[in-house]
Amino acid sequence: MEQVLTNLLTNAIKYSGETKKIAIKAIRVGAYIKVAVKDLGIGISKEKLPYVFELFYRTHDFSPLISGLGLGLFISSEIVKRHGGEIGAESEPGKGSTFWFTLPLYKPK
Repeated sequence: MEQVLTNLLTNAIKYSGETKKIAIKAIRVGAYIKVAVKDLGIGISKEKLPYVFELFYRTHDFSPLISGLGLGLFISSEIVKRHGGEIGAESEPGKGSTFWFTLPLYKPK
C-alpha cells in the first residue's frame, strides 16, 4: 500500500500545477476504507479518464516537462485489486483530479 500511496502522491504533485495543494482523505465506507488523493491541477478529460489505469497509458504528452512511463497507476491498480479493493478517479480539465482506492477492513477471527 506504500507503493500505491507513493504513486498517487507523486502524480498529484506532478500534475498539481502551480498550486501544489494536495488533499489526502481516508474514510470508512461500510466494510472498506477509502483513501483519496486530490490535486487542483490540470485535470483529465472525460474521454481519457477510462484509460488511466492501463499499462503505459499517459493522458498528457508533456515530456520532457513531466516525466513518466505510464506504469504507476497500472501498478497501483494491480496492487489494490490483489488486496480485494477497487481503484478509480474523478477529474475535470483545469480543476484537478481525485484518485481513490478502497481496501477491505481487517476482521480479526
